[in-house]
Amino acid sequence: MQRRDRERPGFSLVFWRELAWLRRRPLLLMLTAVIPLGLMLLLTAILSAGLATRLPIAVLDLDGSELSRSVIRAVDATPDTAAVLHVAELSEGRHLIVARKIRGLLMLPRNLERDVFAGRRPEVVFFYNTQTFTVGNLVLRGANAAIPTVAAGIRISLRTAEGQPVEEAQAAITPIPLQTHALFNSTLNYVHFLLAALLPAVLQTLVVTTMAYAVGLDVETRHRFAVLRRLGGGLVPAMFGKMLPYTILFLSMLGIADAVLFRFLELPLRGDPSLLVFAGVLFVLACQFIGALLALLLRQVAVAVSIATLLTAPAFGFMGIGFPRLGMNQFAYGYGELLPGTWYLMARIDQTIRGTPLDLSWKPILVLVGFVIVLISFTALRIWKMRGSSEGRAP
Repeated sequence: MQRRDRERPGFSLVFWRELAWLRRRPLLLMLTAVIPLGLMLLLTAILSAGLATRLPIAVLDLDGSELSRSVIRAVDATPDTAAVLHVAELSEGRHLIVARKIRGLLMLPRNLERDVFAGRRPEVVFFYNTQTFTVGNLVLRGANAAIPTVAAGIRISLRTAEGQPVEEAQAAITPIPLQTHALFNSTLNYVHFLLAALLPAVLQTLVVTTMAYAVGLDVETRHRFAVLRRLGGGLVPAMFGKMLPYTILFLSMLGIADAVLFRFLELPLRGDPSLLVFAGVLFVLACQFIGALLALLLRQVAVAVSIATLLTAPAFGFMGIGFPRLGMNQFAYGYGELLPGTWYLMARIDQTIRGTPLDLSWKPILVLVGFVIVLISFTALRIWKMRGSSEGRAP
C-alpha cells in the first residue's frame, strides 16, 4: 500500500496522510476536536441562563420607617437584585462587597420618611464594586429602576393629597416623558451577544494555533519539507491537501456551535443564513492561512505556536463586545481590524441579532474575502521562495 502511494503522489495522498496524523498525534486531535467541544460545553453551561438575575445585595436601613421598607421591597422586586440581608454598619457592608458575598449595598439615611414628607431631598446611597463591570452595572440598574419609581409615587401622592388631579400630578412630575426602545437585544440576553461572540474568538485562537503547529511539523526541517513536497507532487497541492482536513474539522466545530446556539439556546437568525455560512467559511480559511503563514515564515514549531497564541489570545478584547471599538485608541482599533474574528463577528451580529439588509451587510464579508486573498498570496509567495531555496541547495 505504501509503495502504491509513493507511485501516485498528489493532493489526495497528503489529505489522507493528514487524517492519519490526527489519529496518531493526540495533541492535534485535542486542538481540533476535544478542546473546541469542551470549551463550547463549558461556555454554554456558564452562560445558558441568558440573564443574570437576583444578584444579592445588602441593606443598611438607618431609618426603619414604612417608607424605607417600601424602598427595600421595591428594590427586591426588580429582576436584577435581591435584598438578601441587613447589616448594622457601613463597614460590614463594605467588607461583604470586597469579599464578593454581596454585589451591592443600599443605605437608607436616618429621618428618610420625615424629610421626604417635609419636602426635603434626602439621599439614598447605593454602593457597588465598579471593578466587576457587568455585575456592578446590573445591580445599579436594579436600584436605579426601583428608587425613582418609589419617589415618583410619593410625589404624586403628595400632590393628590393637596387636591391636584392625578393626571396633572403625573404631568408635573414628568413634563417631558421619555420612551426608550432597545432595538436588537432588548432582554440583554448574554447568549445573544456574549456567548455568540466568545465561541468564534476561542475558535480563532485554536485554528491559528493548530495550523501553525500542523504546518510547522512539515516545514521545520529541510528533510520534512522535501518529504511533503514529494508526497504532494508539488508544494501547492501538498499544502492544500494538508490544510483541507482541518478546514472540514473546524467548520464542523463552528456548525455544531451554531446548531446549539440557534436550536437549543434560541439565538435569533434574522438575516440571510447563506451569508452567515459564507462568512464562516471565509473566517476559518483566513485563520488557517494566518497559522500556515506563521509556520512557513518562522519554521520552528514552538516559535510559530507561541506567536500564534500571542496574536490571537487577547483578540476578544479588541472585537468590540466588552468595550466599544469606537472608544478604543488607535492601536487597539487597528489591532482589531487586523483580526479576521472582528469582521466575522460583525457579519455574524448583522445576520443574527440585527437582521441587517443585504446591501448593508457586504463590508465585513468583502474584508474577509480580502483577508483570504492576501493571505493565500503571501503563503504562495513564501512557498515559492522556499521551493527555490530548497532547489538551490539540492546537490
